[in-house]
Amino acid sequence: MTTLSVNLNKIAVLRNARGGGEPDLARAAETCIRAGCGGITVHPRPDRRHVTAEDVQLLAELTRDRVEYNLEGNPFAAPRAGYPGFLELVRQARPAQATLVPDSEGQLTSDHGFDLARDTPRLAPLVAELNSYGCRVSVFVDAGSENGFAEAREIGVARVEIYTGPYAEAFTRGDCADELSRCVDTARRAVDSGLAVNAGHDLNQQNLATFRRAIPDLAEVSIGHALICEALYEGLDCTVRNYLTILS
Repeated sequence: MTTLSVNLNKIAVLRNARGGGEPDLARAAETCIRAGCGGITVHPRPDRRHVTAEDVQLLAELTRDRVEYNLEGNPFAAPRAGYPGFLELVRQARPAQATLVPDSEGQLTSDHGFDLARDTPRLAPLVAELNSYGCRVSVFVDAGSENGFAEAREIGVARVEIYTGPYAEAFTRGDCADELSRCVDTARRAVDSGLAVNAGHDLNQQNLATFRRAIPDLAEVSIGHALICEALYEGLDCTVRNYLTILS
């Protein structure tokens, strides 16, 4: 079964908008875990606009030996006050998975992946360090990516996460066949090179089943924005269970 990892960034956005401790990130994570999710994801950014370095450590303890913990981030973002750098956060938290994403400073949300054929050499020492911390490494890639998967496997990358934003947009328009085909082709190339496949970005209860059927070997989906939006109406526990039903 495909693992559902719930991204809690938006819970932290709501908390930070008002200050204080509500909504409570730990309580949200606990609710998702009790509902049956297989993982918790956060993407701490240097500007601390949602999940902070302190949150990363809190969730590391809460998830330990219960569900997988997935940290996303740009490994090339420079450390600064309040943000020790992605690799240092991983070293401290020791998540099950570290997902490398090439987002730029101040970027609203992740909207593109690494070019494995171009970027593998500069990723190699970072992947080696992350592996030394006991982390599985996943790299964010664009749907339609064709090259670099074997090279990524050789440097210790275990998975790729396919950026599904364009697929989700096409699904909403009612014409997703081409974008879905691009995702399927990239997944096939990755699997043929010995990599497992994750997916994330704008997947929701409407488009997930179609995507899951097209990629039966899908290892994990990381879903945040849509899931939290839907939970405003249906409740967090119910929404997580709805996703698990779709994935099963």
